[in-house]
Amino acid sequence: MATDRVHAALPDPPSQNEEDNREEEKVFGNIFAELESVDLPLGTTLRSIYDDQPHAHKRFMEKLDARIRNHDREIEKMCNFHHQGFVDAITELLKVRTDAEKLMGQVTDTNRRLQEAGREVTAQTQEVICCRIQQRNMATTVEKLQLCIPVLEMYSKLKEQLETKRYYAALKTMEQLEKVFIPRVSQYRFCQIMAENLPRLREEIKEISMSDLKDFLESIRKHSDKVGETAMRQAQHHRTFNRAVTKQASIGHYTKPVYSFNGRTHTHNGLMMDDDTGDEDEADEEVLTAQDLVDFSPVYRCLHIYTVLGDRETFENYYRKQRKKQARLVLQPQANMHETVEGYRRYFNQIVGFFVVEDHILHATHGLVTRAFTDELWNMALSKIIAVLRTHSSYCDDPDLVLELKNLIVIFADTLQDYGFPVNRLFDLLFEVRDQYNETLLKKWALVFREIFELDNYSPIPVETEDEYKLVISRFPFHDAEIEKQDFPKKLPMSQSVPQIYTQVKEFIYASLKFSESLHRSSTEIDDMLRKSTNLLLTRTLSSCLQNLIKKPHIGLTELVQIIINTTHLEQACRYLEEFITNITNVSPETVHTTRLYGLSTFKDARHAAEGEIYTKLNQKIDEFIQLADYEWGMTESDGRASGYLMDLINFLRSTFQVFTHLPGKVAQTACMSACKHLSTSLMQMLLDTELKQISMGAIQQFNLDVIQCELFASSEPVPGFQGDTLQLAFIDLRQLLDLFMVWDWSTYLADYGQPTSKYLRVNPATALALLEKVYRGMKDTSKKNNIFSQFRKNDRDKQKLIETVVKQLRSLVNGMSS
Repeated sequence: MATDRVHAALPDPPSQNEEDNREEEKVFGNIFAELESVDLPLGTTLRSIYDDQPHAHKRFMEKLDARIRNHDREIEKMCNFHHQGFVDAITELLKVRTDAEKLMGQVTDTNRRLQEAGREVTAQTQEVICCRIQQRNMATTVEKLQLCIPVLEMYSKLKEQLETKRYYAALKTMEQLEKVFIPRVSQYRFCQIMAENLPRLREEIKEISMSDLKDFLESIRKHSDKVGETAMRQAQHHRTFNRAVTKQASIGHYTKPVYSFNGRTHTHNGLMMDDDTGDEDEADEEVLTAQDLVDFSPVYRCLHIYTVLGDRETFENYYRKQRKKQARLVLQPQANMHETVEGYRRYFNQIVGFFVVEDHILHATHGLVTRAFTDELWNMALSKIIAVLRTHSSYCDDPDLVLELKNLIVIFADTLQDYGFPVNRLFDLLFEVRDQYNETLLKKWALVFREIFELDNYSPIPVETEDEYKLVISRFPFHDAEIEKQDFPKKLPMSQSVPQIYTQVKEFIYASLKFSESLHRSSTEIDDMLRKSTNLLLTRTLSSCLQNLIKKPHIGLTELVQIIINTTHLEQACRYLEEFITNITNVSPETVHTTRLYGLSTFKDARHAAEGEIYTKLNQKIDEFIQLADYEWGMTESDGRASGYLMDLINFLRSTFQVFTHLPGKVAQTACMSACKHLSTSLMQMLLDTELKQISMGAIQQFNLDVIQCELFASSEPVPGFQGDTLQLAFIDLRQLLDLFMVWDWSTYLADYGQPTSKYLRVNPATALALLEKVYRGMKDTSKKNNIFSQFRKNDRDKQKLIETVVKQLRSLVNGMSS
């Protein structure tokens, strides 16, 4: 029907030639081939039919209809060809069904007989199968048990290791259980329980090992003192031996001993010493190490445990944190540490012990602590140590204790330097401690000097025999050819304090040198330090003691004279102190930048102060005599002899200046001139005293007699060395003033006033006016008392007028000077 519809829809094709028909057949053949293919889409093919040419679909329908008819014919032919064969096959199949039914009956009967016959065999076979299954199960069980037994054995071994505290081995056993044994039998429950217990056991091991570490850290705090003491003792033995070897180095070859700490052997100059060499005591002494004094196994064990557990970083951080805390505790000194050397020793021992342990941990554990960590700890500790020592050493006023502290610091620094810690800042600190040491020495020697001065008798040293003389010059470098020629007994010019002071200065140099030992400084630096400290002793301590001595009230003129003599000899001995220091340090004084001793200036200053004090005390003594003066200012006539107080004063001056014969000439001359000037000034002030209102001519005459005695004393040359009448010039002002009144030569004074050749050149108009007014009032008072004033006015009217005229002229001169 479809073919008919297609055929009805297509119009008859137009006539064409044969070639076009073949081409068209070919095209439609391809199209039908595409349509019959199940793999190609139909849309494109159908679209090409309708879109190719006009009326092409009609021709397609025609060709399609023809092709359908052609296929129908082929199908019909094929069916006709195979129909007979199909009928024959059905007939044969019907015949076979009968035979098959027979065969099925025979097979069923045979199967029944066979089942009946094999029922017994089947029962026996089942028994065999059960036995085989049992055998297989037993073999499997044995095999599994063989796998489980090592696990159980390892677990038992683990328990034993935990009980015996072999935790590191226990962790290794756990690792084998987890990685090797348990995975083989992981399907069993007991293995699962074991696997679940292993983390808990690990935590227990961590807690136990950490507890052991805490016990170790607490123990190491207690043992640090002993460790440090041992290390410092070995370092001190090393220093002592080195000093001995240095002294003997020029004698011949030598070997140096081995000393060990932390298990490391130290040699010197690359030479090893056999056990039978060196000091027998040192050879017999066992060399201790850190392991001998401290059990480090808890640290190693805990480190290994945490490493195995993969938590090494946590352990390292904890250990370092705790050690930092302990370092801060170790660095905290006791409040009274500065009172005894043992306090400092314990402090240093603990610090050394701490860092010796850290050095051992650094080299033994490979990473628990690093060099950077120990350097950080040391830098922190060094700053704290320096601050502590600065503070506590400042409290110390005992030079012996400061010296002990210095020795401890040196041993402390040398010990830690042997372990690779930088200690330059400690040696720099020693310079500060040296200043403190010098201060304590200066205080100590100040007391020594004061005691020497207090016990001195300030008189020349008497020498009875030659042995005594040699004993003195052995203590003090004194040489005087004249004194050496004198017979015994004789006297040395200085007092006993001079050799004592000289000896004490040398003792101070020795004491100062003790501090310079072992400071690793050159001879030049030591020489410079000795000279500077000696300069401080001379310029500050000794100078201060001398100045205080000179100012003491009980020190009289005789003592001051002896002090001047003493300082002169001490000044001369300074060059011997220079040589003494040079011999100690072997540094030539001509070396560049060598410090010179300032003793010359010290003793010169002390001598000048003593000289000034002599002048002051001499003047004070003169004032005391002057205060004894009791002039009768209204006397009519003089006594005809000098006043008693003045004669006593002159006798005192004569005896005093005799003592000055041992003084340098200028000192004695200056003292004599100063005394005469002061005496002249005091006498002048006595005349011009404002409280003295009137003076009689008799008093002037008496005063003139006293001045004459003064002039006679000056002309007697109480101190040799004055030229001409130089000393008498001290009284020239008084002499000219008294001559003016005694001669009553006012006309000459007024006429020659201001002239260089004036006879009364040294008389001041104001002075003359003041004294004249007092004399004038005295004359009037005397006239009133004698009731002869009227007669006085009659007889001496011209003299009165003269006085009034002179007074007016003197006032004119005074007013002219003031304007």
